[in-house]
Amino acid sequence: MRRILHPTDFSTASRPALARALAMARRDGATLILVNVMDVVVPIAEYHYVSPATYDQMLHAAETYAKSRLAALAARARKAGVRVQTMLCEGAAAEQIVKAARSTRADLIVMGTHGRTGLAKVVLGSVAGRVIATARCPVMTVRGR
Repeated sequence: MRRILHPTDFSTASRPALARALAMARRDGATLILVNVMDVVVPIAEYHYVSPATYDQMLHAAETYAKSRLAALAARARKAGVRVQTMLCEGAAAEQIVKAARSTRADLIVMGTHGRTGLAKVVLGSVAGRVIATARCPVMTVRGR
């Protein structure tokens, strides 16, 4: 295995998947590709007005936050002796994760699940489920604690 892709939303639920991906990358000498997907939110004018300048500031703040979190995770991986790359994507999470896996030629995706069940899963859907259904490479899911 040469490339392991780990999509993260920086939540506590994604931590066990990161630990698993790190351990596998270290064991196999693989490159760990850390991916965060920013969901683009378009303000609905009917309810709230957000000026273009304010929207740009919000987007910039979110991007700055994501980049700093990715950098911190990358530093942790490097400290563990793992080669690492980071990617910041924008759009629908499942679609962007699969796209990132294809563009980096990932051999495996290791991602966390939030463990939603019942109505929450039906209403909110499952990013992991959509990735499993559409990815060309194997997907390992690790349940969050």
